[in-house]
Amino acid sequence: PMQQQKRQPELVEGNLPVFVFPTELIFYADDQSTHKQVLTLYNPYEFALKFKVLCTTPNKYAVVDATGAVKPQCCVDIVIRHRDVRASYYGVMDKFRLQVSEQSQRKALGKKEIIATLLPSAKEQQQQKEEEEKRIKEHLTESVFFEQTLCQPENRTASSGPSLLTVFLGIVCIAALMLPTLGEMESLVPLYLHLSVNQKLVAAYVLGKYFGLCKCFLATSVIWET
Repeated sequence: PMQQQKRQPELVEGNLPVFVFPTELIFYADDQSTHKQVLTLYNPYEFALKFKVLCTTPNKYAVVDATGAVKPQCCVDIVIRHRDVRASYYGVMDKFRLQVSEQSQRKALGKKEIIATLLPSAKEQQQQKEEEEKRIKEHLTESVFFEQTLCQPENRTASSGPSLLTVFLGIVCIAALMLPTLGEMESLVPLYLHLSVNQKLVAAYVLGKYFGLCKCFLATSVIWET
């Protein structure tokens, strides 16, 4: 009888996870050191990978070694330069797509999209971050005061549970945590509903305080009932 040749299971096209860092590139017009960015492609697999870098606006960027190969369990750096810095491009989000395939095949086994954005000034961005952090601190302070005010058992006719406002606040925080994070391109949710990491941190903090308020209400109710 003829011996059957053993065959390795074929990889499904487009389903291979692609590991690249970072997943977002930010260029600052007033800082030439940021005009050159590096993408690192990792290959944790037991076989070599070919890669190819595509871009929605190739005229704005120069990609060094846009095609190449990565050995098994190795990584490679891909240099991307922004070569058309102008004010009309501020805030415009371009996309890079990194496709990988086996060296012996042409079909793309996996892909990853990277967002690239040109901003006018690194200093302005830092100021915006500081202002956002300040707003977060103020919001957290108000949340702590809100919790302390509600936990004071001054009113002996207090309700047996949290107020509708408190319940609504908890629902809003849970909904915020379920929304996609800014930069996730695979989501079907509109882009204006994508939240930043800092916004989700605020929602998580407030949600933790919400559960603390619920415990406080329950403890207060038990005390007055006894």
